[in-house]
Amino acid sequence: MDYFKGIDPEIMNWVIIPILIFLARIVDVTLGTLRIVFISKGDKLIAPLLGFVEVLIWLVAITQVMQNLSNFVSYFAWAAGFATGNFLGLRIEQKLALGQMVVRVITVESAEDLIERLAGRGYRLTSVDAKGTRGKVNLLFMIVKRKKLKEVIGIIRDYNPNAFYSIEDVRSVSGVEIPEEEVERKITFRKFFPLRKGK
Repeated sequence: MDYFKGIDPEIMNWVIIPILIFLARIVDVTLGTLRIVFISKGDKLIAPLLGFVEVLIWLVAITQVMQNLSNFVSYFAWAAGFATGNFLGLRIEQKLALGQMVVRVITVESAEDLIERLAGRGYRLTSVDAKGTRGKVNLLFMIVKRKKLKEVIGIIRDYNPNAFYSIEDVRSVSGVEIPEEEVERKITFRKFFPLRKGK
């Protein structure tokens, strides 16, 4: 603790050390939450690196707690940092929107308009005629990037607010997918430079 020379020992023990423990726990638990996410995605590089940094920070934090066993404020800082780290980790994971999702849509109405709109946005899907308890239904399957999930759900709800859909996480997908960003660029390009039909 040479960095804190000249500071009142009481302030050091009851304020600075608990704050450092709190911040360390936030960082290491946040990294731990993200590490679990990358493990679930099958990442073999980022997950181990996050685990290394996570454990290193955890060792620093637990060392400070063990050296200040009589300081109950450190216990609260440890617990508060753990809770805050979980919250931040989940928020960051939501913002990153990693991975892909499978979306299943069941609708009684004809899904031709929905299929055309989704295909026009660059999404690939499979349509199946099925039979439900109340008669014939249309069943759609599609794989979308998680960051595009909100847009897809918006299209589905705009088409039919009563359509039933389910969403599941997908670890890996085989095959080549049309880059949705490329489709968006083409749409924007055509908007400003419409193609003229030949005479």
